[in-house]
Order: sequence, then C-alpha cells, then structure tokens
Amino acid sequence: MNPHDFQGAGESDQGDSNGETVCVKEIAAHCQSYKGADAARSIFQLVTTLALFGITLAAMFYASTISYWIVAALILPAAGLLTRLFIFQHDCGHASFFKSKAANTWVGRFLGLLTFTPYDFWRRAHNLHHATSGNLDRRSIGGIDTITVAEYKALSKGRQLAYRIYRNTAFLVLFGTPVYVVFAQRLPLGQSSTFHEGYKSLSVSSIWKSIMLTNLALLALYGGVSLLIGVGTLAAIYLPILVVTAWLGGWLFYVQHQFEDAYWEADKKWDVMEAALMGSSYYALPKILQWFTGNIGLHHIHHLCSRIPNYKLQACMDARPELRDINRLTIVQSLKCSSLKLWDEAQKQMVPLTHI
Repeated sequence: MNPHDFQGAGESDQGDSNGETVCVKEIAAHCQSYKGADAARSIFQLVTTLALFGITLAAMFYASTISYWIVAALILPAAGLLTRLFIFQHDCGHASFFKSKAANTWVGRFLGLLTFTPYDFWRRAHNLHHATSGNLDRRSIGGIDTITVAEYKALSKGRQLAYRIYRNTAFLVLFGTPVYVVFAQRLPLGQSSTFHEGYKSLSVSSIWKSIMLTNLALLALYGGVSLLIGVGTLAAIYLPILVVTAWLGGWLFYVQHQFEDAYWEADKKWDVMEAALMGSSYYALPKILQWFTGNIGLHHIHHLCSRIPNYKLQACMDARPELRDINRLTIVQSLKCSSLKLWDEAQKQMVPLTHI
C-alpha cells in the first residue's frame, strides 16, 4: 500500500488503491489509545534483559581466559541485548517506559552509561527529530542529512564529493555510527549551540552539562571495572559490543526514514501526522530480531504516537491491519534502500545519485 494513498489529518477520506477508506487522523486516534506505560511490563523487560546482558558479559569474561573465539561468538548476542536496552532508553526519552518522569530520567541515564549516550542531550535531540522529521525547511540535528536533487546540483564538485562520501551507506553505518557513539558523543564542541524542542531550548551550558557529566560517570564506571579485570580485557570485551550495537542501531535508523516512498515537504505543506505515518517505514523483521530490536521496526506507529511503549506497538498494529501494509520493508527490500541518497521533489521519491 503506497503511503500517498492516505489522507492527511485535515483532509477528507478517500478510497485507496485497494478500495479501502483510510484517514491519517483516524489511524492516529487509534494509536493514541495504546499510549501509556505498564510499570510491571517495563520492569520485567528491564530486569530480564539486564540479567541476560550481565550473564553474557560474565560468560565473555570467563571465556576470555580460555579462547577469544568464544568471546567473539558472544559479541553478536551481547550487541543484540544492548540494542534492546537502548530501545528501553529510547522509550524513557519519550516518557513511555514509566509513568514517572523521574523513573524515566534516571533509568534512561543509567542505560545511557551502557550505551555510551549522554541521555539528557540525546533525548532532546531525538525529540527534535520527531518534531521535524520530513520537513525540508527544518532539517537539523537528530537525523541523517538528506538533500534534494536541486540542492545537490547546486553544490560545488567538492561538496558533491563530500556528500557522496557521507551518504555512502557502508561509510555512514560501519564507520560513522561507531565513531559517533564512542567518540563524537564525548565532545560538546561541534554540537548545536541551541536548538528547539517544541517551545523549549537546550543551551550550550545544558549540552556541556549532559555530555561532561556522562563522561565523568563513564570514567568512574569503566575505570572501576578496568581496575578489576584490566583495561585490555575490558576493551576486548565491551568495545566490540559497542561497535556492533552501533552498526545495528545505525542501520535501523537508516532504513526507518531512507526508503523510496518516504515523506518530505516544505514547511508550508508539511503535516506532522502525515510525516510520521508516511515518512517512517515498517521494517518487517523475524520475531527473534523484532525482540532484540524492541519492536522499533514498527516505526510508522512509533512516530505517529511516541508515547506507546515498545511492548504495545505490535498489539496496536494487529488491531489495525492496514498498518501492516504501509511502507513495509523486508530485510531484502531494505538492502535496496542503501542506494537512495537524494529527495526528488518532482517525483516525491528518494532516488539514487545515478538519477542525476
């Protein structure tokens, strides 16, 4: 089902290509009914996943005294569990994991130490991504840089080359995301001086506070662990987990908004609900991968109502079957998205550089 068959929040209903009548506003209202945390389910998810992650780390430490090949075999499941923990952190950032603001904040900050993320800064940057996704006039912090065909043509040859390098999927995911997670997030320099989250703003001092306090906490936590097991052992175990987690997260974030029938509009025509539903993919993953990724593949629902916790997303989609057909991508189909680099305003589609 093509997302452009759907009607915007302020438009009348009309039939889509399958003869159905669907309205973005109706779907949004349906999704709203699933928002709100269930503390028992959140705590169960958190405790069981942390336990599995801790057991895996302990097994990797024990295996390091026997053979690093055993450690290497455990990197992927450990990264999968850390990805799942990042989704819980992500839910905290949207105030959907717990009803208590304090619980979301402190659990998010704790999980940020495992994912090497300055939680308070990341939360505001990510919420800005939600508030501006698909808006050509408000492309900013929190998303992958995307330019139009016309903008690309207007660039100098040097800047075109820089964009091609930046938008090379292998470079962006395999190199860019680990560097950002491990190193760039440690530096307040280069981050936007201020940006707006609704009517709020994050000042330079707030950015510095969030990042530097996180750095100090990381130094204390991992410095203490390194005193117990050694810096080399810690790096050999945890650094590969962080890198693979960054790869997984980077790819997920990429395919969630970089697909052919995505949504981009100038500010005057941009609609927040249309952008949420039409500009986010449904990444149809096998159940085991859906578990490790905390249902984040149901991204069109998440963007339409970010207050739905990860464990309610599937039920929300099951109750509204047409959600299964909107921007659906399989793993094989998602690989084709890596060639899409530019937004063609005339065709209303993402296109490859060969389109020029």
